[in-house]
Amino acid sequence: MEPSKLTIGFALTGSFCTFHKVFPEVQKLVNSGYNVIPIMSEMSYMTDTRFGKAEDHRNKLENMTGNSVICGIKEAEPIGPGKLLDALIIAPCTGNTTAKLAHGIADSTVTLASKSHLRNKRPILLAISTNDGLGVNAKNIGVLLARKYIYFVPFRQDDHEKKENSLVADMELIIPALELALNGQQMQPLLL
Repeated sequence: MEPSKLTIGFALTGSFCTFHKVFPEVQKLVNSGYNVIPIMSEMSYMTDTRFGKAEDHRNKLENMTGNSVICGIKEAEPIGPGKLLDALIIAPCTGNTTAKLAHGIADSTVTLASKSHLRNKRPILLAISTNDGLGVNAKNIGVLLARKYIYFVPFRQDDHEKKENSLVADMELIIPALELALNGQQMQPLLL
């Protein structure tokens, strides 16, 4: 299907240090013709960090996509009933979000958007960025790898010497991984 006919949700969660790698991928999606709907977790929507001000991040997303940021459970709930998205990307996807998705917890904007979207049997693409991916969150990644309609952007260890449990997706692979996920395929190799 042509990108110009597809609407993609792009959800950011609180791995703030990864935002600088994610924003160019949002722009590439827009440049490719996708209609991109930005979604932000409450934490990423409201929190100023050493990696930037929340308002600047929101404005950047809205200016790039031409769409308002969805932030809030009430705003995310119509995604499923309205069949608003052809695919949902969560990038960066934190360990917290990964754990909630693995256990069916929908208590935030991004997790409810995911739950609502999954009812339509359409793909969710996770680009993980977590310091505990090879620790306590390894089991949650395993659970999600076995779920229908959940796909991963290929990932690697972030810094095997200083943070041996840390995993991060190759954000530059978001678009090719999305194209495969839209056809029901997991991009390979998964582990880089």
